[in-house]
Parts: sequence; structure tokens; C-alpha cells
Amino acid sequence: MTQPAELRRWFLRDILPRILPFSDAATTELPLPRLLRLALFQGSVGMTMVLLYGTLNRVMVVEMAVPAWLVSLMVALPVLFAPLRALIGFRSDVHRSAFGLRRVPYIWFGSLMQFGGLAIMPFALLLLAEGGNVHPIVGQLGAAVAFLLAGAGLHTTQTAGLALATDIAPKASRPRVVALLFVALQLSMLASALLFGLLLTDFSQLRLIQVIQGAAVAAIVLNVVALWKQEAVNRERAAQCRREREAGTPLPPFRETWQRFIEAGRTMRLLVALGLGTAGFTMQEILLEPYGAEVLGLTVAETTRLTAIWAFGTLVAFGLAARSLTRGMDTYRLSAMGVLIGIVAFTAVVFSDPLNSPWLFRAGALLIGFGGGLFAVGTLTAAMNMAGDGTHSGLALGAWGAVQATAYGVGIAFGGAVRDIIGMFAAEGVFGPVLMGPSVGYAVVYHLEILLLFATLIAIGPLVTHGGGNGARSSTRFGIPELP
Repeated sequence: MTQPAELRRWFLRDILPRILPFSDAATTELPLPRLLRLALFQGSVGMTMVLLYGTLNRVMVVEMAVPAWLVSLMVALPVLFAPLRALIGFRSDVHRSAFGLRRVPYIWFGSLMQFGGLAIMPFALLLLAEGGNVHPIVGQLGAAVAFLLAGAGLHTTQTAGLALATDIAPKASRPRVVALLFVALQLSMLASALLFGLLLTDFSQLRLIQVIQGAAVAAIVLNVVALWKQEAVNRERAAQCRREREAGTPLPPFRETWQRFIEAGRTMRLLVALGLGTAGFTMQEILLEPYGAEVLGLTVAETTRLTAIWAFGTLVAFGLAARSLTRGMDTYRLSAMGVLIGIVAFTAVVFSDPLNSPWLFRAGALLIGFGGGLFAVGTLTAAMNMAGDGTHSGLALGAWGAVQATAYGVGIAFGGAVRDIIGMFAAEGVFGPVLMGPSVGYAVVYHLEILLLFATLIAIGPLVTHGGGNGARSSTRFGIPELP
């Protein structure tokens, strides 16, 4: 008779890797339970992003009748904090702790800022919408502080969390760890969007308060569980920190460290390519569904499915990118492949209008997600490889996050503005009778995105040609033969 211990070993060795995606991304240094628990910080980040950029955006404009310009300003405030991610990562690299910890204090304080911003947000929004007996500036300032706190916490938590993952993951398994963290972020955003939509079906101010404050509690719980026992107490580093404090040794200056970091290798070229590519992929973020409705006549249900199509392409890209990088593919070459696929994707979207082909449009949306996923994993893995022995992993990942988040916010805002301005001119006949349809503004944005992606290829081309992407090689199987 088979013993229970033998059954357990057989299940863990032969069955679990087949039914659980990313199960063999785990290593001896980073076992599966610890890896999955670490990914929970992406769950809190994804939930906060959906709340700030999606749910509250709609609720404030429609149910609470807040002016659209004020809502746009509030939603854009967290992006102002994004450029500071490089500084946050650097400070976590050189942090002096009595226990030798570097990342955990920053994840903790990021969690507190997330919690604080979300805790005061519903009351600030009520003042913003109704005012009551207070001056309108009070509600505006309260909402601004809430959005800034939540955004600052989001960026701090994600920067330190990614740096912690780099510290504890062996170099050969980093591509799989990156892919798992991206999948955790996507699944969190999907689940949060569905849950918030369900909870706010019967909207009321009390329900809004309950949902946002429930999200605040969930964020801090997820982050505390994620960081629990992840970073070990380092007595050697703690002793060194104590000696430096007693000697009055100042911390390394950020400006000089940043200058050395930028001058080392091809860092600046990668960051330029990252900014151009991120903007190129995200200018359409809020335009795909309106394009499908206004230009191709798709129904609400059909345009809603576009998000699922895009997300499916992104998830497939994460799996393929992790498999390719694990087998030794160059990170820059993978990023360039994603950009090329993005150019094909936007070309398909542009031609879907003259060909009146919704299916070509859906194929374009799928390829946008696929190309963007390859580009994101490739560039983030390249940034993790810049960290080398982990001395500057916070700075490297902070720089990646700062450029990516800033380009994301600017790209979305610029894409929406270009579409509105060009569409207004087209409707007035400024471009002639041929270019008066609703597709003109969208087409200009999509062509700009194609140009940005070509510029990305120019920026990343020398990196692909000369190599140096440090593709992680491993003899282990990736373990994701099928995405669920």
C-alpha cells in the first residue's frame, strides 16, 4: 500500500507542476509558498490602481457629479509621485536599519500610506461632491491628499517589493518570478474590477465608504502577509550600519550614485526605449473601446470583451516571455520582438476601419496585449539584471518603475487630448470633407503610437545588436504548458 508520505511527494513532484502555473518558478532559495505569498503585494497594488484609475473615476463623474476636469486632475496626482521611484529604490538600497533590513521598512511605510490615503478618501470625496458648510477648497485639498497618499504608497510598495524579489530570487529564476508577479498584478486588477463593480451595483454613499475602507484594510493585510519573514535579519549589515552611524558616515549621495548608474553600460538607452515603448503601447488605453463603438458600431457587450481579449494576449505573453528568457533568450531581443508585434497590432487596428472588420480590430487588441506583455517582461528583466549582485537593485527597479509609470500616465493623457482636439477639428471640416468622420482623431493617435514604437526600435536596436541582455539560462522547465 502506498504510504501518505509517498503520495505527497508524488503529488508535489509530478502533479502540482502540471496543474499550477509557475509552480516550478520556485527554487530552493525561494520555495513556492514563499513565492506566492510574496506576490500578494502586487495584489494590493493592482486593487489600488483599479480603485484610483477606474472605479472612483466613474463614480465621481456620474454618481457624485464632480466636474470632469477636477476628476482628471485628482486621478493624475498619483502620477506626479512616479518619478520619485528611483529615489525610493536608492534609499532602500542604502537604508540603515538596526536589524539590517532594507526593503521591509519601505514596503511597510508604503502600506501605511496606501491605508491612510484610502481610509480618508471617501470622506474627502463626500466633501468634494457636496461641500456642506465648508469651503469647496477643503474638499478639494482633502481629495488631493487622499489621492497623493494612496498613489505614493502604491509606488513605494511596488518599488520595494520588486527590489525584494530581485534580492531573494536566484538570477536563473528571475524571468519566471517576473512573469509571476506580472500575472499576479493582472489577476488582481481583473478580480478587483469585478468585485468593485458587484459591490457598487446599488450605489449609495454609505456603500462607497464601506468599499473604499474595506479596500484600505485589504491592502495593508495583503502587504503584511506578503512581507512576513521575506527579508531575513542581517546581523553583519546591522553591525555595519551601527558603525557608520557612530562614525557619522553620511549616506551615499543620490545624484552621484544615479550618475554612475546611468553611465554604466547602456542604462540610459534602455530607459529611453522603455519610456518611448510604454507611451507607444498605452496611448490607446482609454480609446480602444470608444473606437470600437463609434467607428465599428460594436455593442457595449462587444467592446467590454476587448479588455478580456487584451488581457488574454498579455497573459500569454508573460508565459512565453518567461519560457524564452529561462532558455537563454536575450532580454533586449525579446523587448524588440514585443515592439514589432505592437507595430503590427496598431496597423491592424488602423485598417479595421476602412475594411470594416471588427475581427481585424479584435486581432489588433489581442496583439497589443501580447506585444506589450513581451516588452514589459523583457525590459523589467533587463532592469533586474542591471542590479547585478543586488547592491543597486532598488535603484535599477526604481528607475524602471519611474520611467514606466510616468510614460504610462503621460501617454494616456496625451492620447486622450490628441483624440479630442483632432476629432474636434475634423468635425468642423478643417482637414477637408474626406477627413470628417469620427475615426480621424483615433487614427492620428494610432499612427503616433506606431511612430513611437519605431522610435523605440531605434533606441533599443544597438542593445539587441551588441547583446548584453543577460538572458537567464536554466535547465529547468518553465512549467506553464497551458495558461488557465
